[in-house]
Amino acid sequence: MDSKRKSIFSLPQNRGPKKAKHGNSICTEDSSCQTEDRLDLLRHLLQDIINHDGSSGHSVHEVNANIFKAATELHAALHCENSPMPSTVTTLSREISEITEKGSLPKLPPILNRGLERAVFTHPGVSNNIKTTYDRLEVLGDAYIELISTKLIWETFQEIPSGRISQIRELLVKNETLSDYATKYELDSRASVPPDYVNQPKRWIKTKADIFEAYVAAVILSNPAHGYDVAESWLTQLWSPKLEQLGKPNSSLHAKETLAKRIMGKGIKLTYIDECPPARQRGLQTFSIGVYLTGWGWDHKHLGSGKGSNKAIAGDEAAQQALRNEKLIDEILVAKRAYLEKV
Repeated sequence: MDSKRKSIFSLPQNRGPKKAKHGNSICTEDSSCQTEDRLDLLRHLLQDIINHDGSSGHSVHEVNANIFKAATELHAALHCENSPMPSTVTTLSREISEITEKGSLPKLPPILNRGLERAVFTHPGVSNNIKTTYDRLEVLGDAYIELISTKLIWETFQEIPSGRISQIRELLVKNETLSDYATKYELDSRASVPPDYVNQPKRWIKTKADIFEAYVAAVILSNPAHGYDVAESWLTQLWSPKLEQLGKPNSSLHAKETLAKRIMGKGIKLTYIDECPPARQRGLQTFSIGVYLTGWGWDHKHLGSGKGSNKAIAGDEAAQQALRNEKLIDEILVAKRAYLEKV
């Protein structure tokens, strides 16, 4: 880095009075051209302030966070007509939620700081300066992703236990998932990494996941006013299809109790057993439970089967299946009444 830094208040190089075309004439001195020149200069000054993220040895937040916030918002407003950069978090959230076709990704939010953006795509192995690589960014991004995913699961599935929350979160934040997102957004194609990494599948997956985490951190850091909200909205849209595939769990597990009240009696047994070993897929376990009746003239009669992320859910699903088989339940109740009438 050069020891001499150009003043942020100096006129950009090669920028004298600007000639702007209006219709078929060329304007050099009229008020509209002068206004455009001044706005153009202001854009460059604001960009320089925003990008001044540590080259002088001080964080911009140490100078004045309110000034940085105002500069960021003004810079976005000045570019709203000529740049895809949105002017408010509302605009960003709307763009993020726009899905042009089924199965497509939500729009990738921008990083509003070129220094941070360069760092996101620079592997620590190609630079000795940790401030210019994603070395620190990916740690912060990992923490943000953990927090946002946990909050999303907490609000989506309000009755599941803590263990299940952890299971679902692992599905959302594991390296394979984040690496896949990085590939789909083509973040990996923008990365500067050691040449041998691409040929090492496990290491490359981890590297792409790190890049994605760093990107999340940079989105938030580069927009102090709204960055967290933007990232949360984006990740929520991104993860929603996976959560929808899991389905919505029952708010309460009462099917076992209902089944027992209807068909149980003295000496009657309802047995819930594992029908097969738990199946593990993508880090999640699925249990298979069957419910069997012994009594009222039946011996180990199969009533229903169910699957779930734990035995309680799977057993309750088995009881629900049994209750839905009204013909079988009626047959059991007839046998129950016949027995009770004899005693």
